[in-house]
Amino acid sequence: MNSFEIIKTVRVTEKGTKQSASFNRYTVIADKRANKIEIRKAVEELFKVKVIRVNTMNVRGKLRRQRTAAEGWTPSWKKALVTLKAGDKIELA
Repeated sequence: MNSFEIIKTVRVTEKGTKQSASFNRYTVIADKRANKIEIRKAVEELFKVKVIRVNTMNVRGKLRRQRTAAEGWTPSWKKALVTLKAGDKIELA
């Protein structure tokens, strides 16, 4: 897999914005098959930053209904919390 397949997007939320300001930590949506080492290399390559730590978690899909009584599931995905070296930042614009 190349870096663009591993890193899907950077997730922007209120909690994530607080973490990026105080702890220099960003939330990234990654491919479910990627491991921490691959995520670290992909972030360093795509954003030209130095990664200190990567924490990952698999987020399970939620049960949802849409206009009918039939149930469905939202997709499962992998969340990665990437901590950067002091002074580095990911520009989200």
